[in-house]
Amino acid sequence: MMNEASLGYPYDPRRPASLKWSTWYFTVLKLAVGLLLVLLIALLWLLQRSEIEEQRSTLIADVLWLEQSLRFHLEGNSDQLQQLALDLTRERRPAETFDLRARHILRNSPELRQVLWLDASGRALHGMPTQTLPRTGNVATGENPVARSIELTRLGKPIYSDAFRTIEAAQFEVYVPIFDDGQYLGTLIGVYSLNGLLKHQVPWWFAEKYQVRVVDGNGSLLASKSRIDASPTTLSHPVVLEPPGYGIVLQVTAYRGADNLPQTLIATLIVLLSAAVFWSLWAVRGLIQRRLSAEQALRSEYAFRKAMEDSLMVGMRARDLDGRVTYVNPAFLHMVGFAAEELIGKEPPMPYWAPEEMDRTLLLHNSVLAGNAPNEGFEIRLMRKDGSRFDALIYEAPLIDADGRQKGWMGSIIDVTARKHAEELARQQQEKLQVTARLVTMGEMASTLAHELNQPLAAITSYNTGCINKLESGRYDPGQLREALGKLAIQAQRAGHIIRRVHDFVRRREPKLVACDLAEVVDDSIGFIEGTAKNRGVRIVREIQGMRPELIADPVMLEQVLLNLMRNGIEAMSETPTERRRLTVKLAQVDDQMEVRVVDQGTGIPPEVGDKLFTPLFSTKADGMGMGLNICRSIIELHHGRLWVEANPAGGTVFAFTLPVERR
Repeated sequence: MMNEASLGYPYDPRRPASLKWSTWYFTVLKLAVGLLLVLLIALLWLLQRSEIEEQRSTLIADVLWLEQSLRFHLEGNSDQLQQLALDLTRERRPAETFDLRARHILRNSPELRQVLWLDASGRALHGMPTQTLPRTGNVATGENPVARSIELTRLGKPIYSDAFRTIEAAQFEVYVPIFDDGQYLGTLIGVYSLNGLLKHQVPWWFAEKYQVRVVDGNGSLLASKSRIDASPTTLSHPVVLEPPGYGIVLQVTAYRGADNLPQTLIATLIVLLSAAVFWSLWAVRGLIQRRLSAEQALRSEYAFRKAMEDSLMVGMRARDLDGRVTYVNPAFLHMVGFAAEELIGKEPPMPYWAPEEMDRTLLLHNSVLAGNAPNEGFEIRLMRKDGSRFDALIYEAPLIDADGRQKGWMGSIIDVTARKHAEELARQQQEKLQVTARLVTMGEMASTLAHELNQPLAAITSYNTGCINKLESGRYDPGQLREALGKLAIQAQRAGHIIRRVHDFVRRREPKLVACDLAEVVDDSIGFIEGTAKNRGVRIVREIQGMRPELIADPVMLEQVLLNLMRNGIEAMSETPTERRRLTVKLAQVDDQMEVRVVDQGTGIPPEVGDKLFTPLFSTKADGMGMGLNICRSIIELHHGRLWVEANPAGGTVFAFTLPVERR
């Protein structure tokens, strides 16, 4: 390991003077090599630009030569047609003269496809090789381009037409007038093929160097001559083709020339050599700097990681693929009370495993090593060095090295003993609140319960007095006594059933989930509170679905929810007219859930209050504890259901809750 003085940054004054000098030396060499490389690249670029400009100049000169050659050739053909027109006015046999001279012209000028002789009315007199006009009119515009060109020839000069397309190729025409002593006698027409003109008039050496194209004013291709095995470059030069004109453009594009292999090879070698020298200088300097920087970064990273690990409250424990402990952080050591030396390298069973949990702990250990660690973590009881136990929540994740291979498992351990103790206290407190709420409910319904008990007790007293009177009189029928005693027993059972219902409702116990019919729970709840409802002038209406599946639930807890909701609905209708005081309890199945709705016609709940109804210690009553609805929601959520409130369209409030038919 290098000492502290050697682990500074490049300009650290503690570094040796020779190292500083070498840094400057390498910097100057790198600048020199870099400058040389830039100059070489600039030289190669200038040579390339010069070559391109030279090629462009050559292209322009060749294009102008070709344009001049084509123009001279077309003018020569026009002169021959003018001479033929003059001879036709002098010869005695003009038809034979036309055939002979036209054949000669077509043979010497293969780009001429046809020569026609028209009279003054535009009718074809003779033609070579055919007498058919190449075109008679423009269907789209209704114009006759031939007649229009003939009219222009009356001025006494040859006229060229615009280019037009036929089935075979693009063509254009030259019109030469025939005059005799100033009298117009007809017209000679020469029909040119643009492809033929390029084929026979563009020399082979020109076509080897360039792609020749003829386009119209819209840029559409009319004719071309090019090599199939070569691709053109962007180096191009257009020139207007006169005659015939009419926007016809001769466009010449240079082919890609053969690469200058020696020049390219030399330039490539120079660049590679310069790059190699530059890289070697950079590598020599970089090796030293990277090593120093890496050592400093490693020391800084280790210090940062150590500080971070020491500040963690979560225990960290690493194990290899065989389950051997390879790392523990201070938080984990504080949890279990062991020193790092006592745990590093330790194999199962671990000293912090609780003996009573040994089998389960070993099973979880093997499951993690097999790659089946649950994503949500798992809870387990561990043992400190002093023998005390604590509950831990453990999350396991694969430990991956820099090459992407798994080296083991990293576990995060959280001491949840205090949390579980707090949860248990909260659960006990919740149970106490539920019992208190049920006692409050029973207290509020005490008069109703007294009335229900008074009837069977009065009947028992009456039957008992009657039996005593019969026995004292000495005149009694055993059958009558048996019937009276039977009725007395029935009333005693009725009183006992009422007392058991009250006892089950108010006593503190664990939730007991059994199969129950929700309609019976509704009926029992209505039986509890019906007396209170009558005293306040409220009529309870039950709407219960006929076919109902059984639920797995705690009937007493559901009775507590229903009694709370019905009592709230009855109290909410205290200011409602007597004829409208109706509390409706609806029970129906919606999809795979049973839904209970308690509907009152009271004053309703303002929106700003509705959001706080289920908040603990919030109450709209002056003497309320603010726990009733919160307890109701807790009971429904315990049964995996949902409790909510909504406005009654007819006025008032609807409290509704759902319970799943099948517990998942």
